[in-house]
Amino acid sequence: MLKWLAMVLVVLVALLQYRLWFGVGGLGEFVEVRDRVDALEAQNRPLRARNARLAAEVVDLKTGLDAIEERARSDIGMVRSDEQFYWVPGAAVEATRQPAEGGLPETGPLPAEVGR
Repeated sequence: MLKWLAMVLVVLVALLQYRLWFGVGGLGEFVEVRDRVDALEAQNRPLRARNARLAAEVVDLKTGLDAIEERARSDIGMVRSDEQFYWVPGAAVEATRQPAEGGLPETGPLPAEVGR
């Protein structure tokens, strides 16, 4: 009788181990889910950084006029009434060049001169 009981317990433990390793919700599925989570986290990292930059920009736009003025100047070319705008033909090509080693742009005409 004790022999049969021991065998039944060994079979039950083996079945439970099988479910743990190979069954639904077992370690194999756990590894797959963990890999998917890691892949999604890698995709979300740049999106979170972008959201943080956008949130900072929203706060800046809500609290200060400098950011609004900067956006208006860069996006729609705003010039204030007390300024003079000078357009330099062909300067857009020059402005796209990369800065030299010292961090300053290479010599050449500026894309636009705004004077007060």
